[in-house]
Amino acid sequence: MRRPRAATVRPLLHPRRALAVGAALVLAAGPVALAPARSPAASAPPTAGAPAADDRGTQLYLEHCASCHGERGQGAQRGPSLVGVGPASVDFQLSTGRMPVSREVQQARRRDPVFSAADISALVDHVASFGGGGPRIPRVAPGHLGSGREIFAANCAPCHGATGAGAALTNGWTAPPLYDSTPVQVAEAVRVGPGLMPVFPSQVLDDRQVDDLAAYVQRLRGERLDRGGNPLGRLGPLAEGLVAWLAALGLLVAAARWLGRRAGE
Repeated sequence: MRRPRAATVRPLLHPRRALAVGAALVLAAGPVALAPARSPAASAPPTAGAPAADDRGTQLYLEHCASCHGERGQGAQRGPSLVGVGPASVDFQLSTGRMPVSREVQQARRRDPVFSAADISALVDHVASFGGGGPRIPRVAPGHLGSGREIFAANCAPCHGATGAGAALTNGWTAPPLYDSTPVQVAEAVRVGPGLMPVFPSQVLDDRQVDDLAAYVQRLRGERLDRGGNPLGRLGPLAEGLVAWLAALGLLVAAARWLGRRAGE
């Protein structure tokens, strides 16, 4: 038998002609952008449990809070645990500027917030991821001033004063003035009980009563201006009148002494 001859494949075009045709096709199609090869590190999935690069709350917490409260909010020597405090507590401390602090203090004072509203929201969400529940940020509706006045007089005035101006408590603690408090911050303080303030759960004050209280505090905030003159710490008309009499008496004594010296000359 004859041995079959191996099949041969002939090129459709001569190599030189094929090269010319390929070059013509490239020129006709225009420049082609080649995708760069991805490195193994770039294509690898993120490590499990690692925070996302765009997680703003994680970044802010690690930069400003973790040194005192721990990386997972477990607490440390310089700060208490944040597990289970709830969104209302975190939002209250951040929106009133009481946190973060640069040093350990017995009672943080109200000041301008360090973070924007968006950053505060991101931090609230991040701390909530630690678990434990806690009071949510309340939604405050318009309330009744008459009911709010009664609730304030019974539960708030003994510490914050009848006008909401604040007062000194024991062992260096103070009940702060309420004039800068927003309705949400009032409701948060009621549910959280910051500092020495007691917690008022819904079994003690329901949501409608909290709305009434927040509305009355806003009225106090609007009545803070004393159009009659210097309030002298809102000590009342008796104390203010006494100061006026003492000032007038001092002026009379000074005038008498001046006249006496003139007469002696």
